[in-house]
Amino acid sequence: MLLFGKHNVTPVNTPAAGRFAPSPTGPLHFGSLVAALGSYLDARARGARWVVRIEDVDEPRTQPGAADAILATLEGCGFAWDGPVVWQSRRTGLYREALDRLKAAGLAYPCGCTRREIADSALASDGARIYPGTCRHGLAPGKTARAYRVRTEDNPIEFTDRLQGGIRQSVGREVGDFVLFRADGYFAYQLAVVVDDGEQGITDVVRGADLLDSTARQIHLQRLLGLPTPDYLHLPVAVNGAGEKLSKQTGAGAAGPESIAAALGFLGHEPPAEMRSAPAAELLAWGVAHWEVARLPKARAIRVPAAAG
Repeated sequence: MLLFGKHNVTPVNTPAAGRFAPSPTGPLHFGSLVAALGSYLDARARGARWVVRIEDVDEPRTQPGAADAILATLEGCGFAWDGPVVWQSRRTGLYREALDRLKAAGLAYPCGCTRREIADSALASDGARIYPGTCRHGLAPGKTARAYRVRTEDNPIEFTDRLQGGIRQSVGREVGDFVLFRADGYFAYQLAVVVDDGEQGITDVVRGADLLDSTARQIHLQRLLGLPTPDYLHLPVAVNGAGEKLSKQTGAGAAGPESIAAALGFLGHEPPAEMRSAPAAELLAWGVAHWEVARLPKARAIRVPAAAG
């Protein structure tokens, strides 16, 4: 069932577009710089638009000032984006419209379950609990709606990642009906990112492989909402010596222009020795001119030295 009219679907003559969509939970660290760099080089090498979106829909996790710091770091590194920066926190009307359409079509339903009530459910690949479908056929007597979930199917979703290859996941069996609107009153990332990618005409999503397991969920929502499915390329995630993804929680420090040469090398595009200390703009131009997906390491994670993280 298609819930968005054809005016919401990207016209075939719309230029290709990529995006970088950081969450403002801390400074731009090396792992985030790798994602920004990969998406930028992939878009610019094909003459595509490249946009920046601040994914601050999860407001409780947003750190004051982090978004402005991230944007300042991107500018300092020589990244130039097309159009104004988009902020998810200012687009909740779009997410509500999408949710209302899913609800009206019977594709989203209220859930009264608490975390404790599903704590014994099996674990999905991303560590979340597989929802057992407790409220799928209606709320139990005495229960009130705490969240809204989307109905999923057991039929597998298959797609080919441009780097990681063929991916197959049964969202119904491996994830279950997942949350679109949370019990704390915020829209879930999965809904927001799908609506935003569709509305912004994103044709190519280049991001970290930590989000690879979310992609089938997003394709499921794209199909329900009548939105196009972008091509996906999931880059290796930068991890520390303990195998943890670089993040604020794992103590990753802020990156800057001095990290671009290392980020290029991380992506299999090691610049010539004489260029490693070149200005950021020159390194980016070199990266655009030499960008080849075939040079990217086909891995989901790569350890980086402590100095880089």
